[in-house]
Amino acid sequence: MAQSIVTRHSAAASVGEELRRAIHAAMQRIADYRAYRRTIRELSHLSAHDLADLGLHHSEIQRVAYESVYGARA
Repeated sequence: MAQSIVTRHSAAASVGEELRRAIHAAMQRIADYRAYRRTIRELSHLSAHDLADLGLHHSEIQRVAYESVYGARA
């Protein structure tokens, strides 16, 4: 009987932990996406001259924003 209770408790804790991880991962994805969109918005407001000072061209904004949030991925 004690084994059954421990097993159920462990299973419930495992499910609870999985749920917590899933929620945390979803919240992280949302935060990352918001940072990506904010970076694009801020860089898009810069003039061509300002972008050139940063060594960027307008066509690179999405790539730079992606890499700044998610890192360089192949």
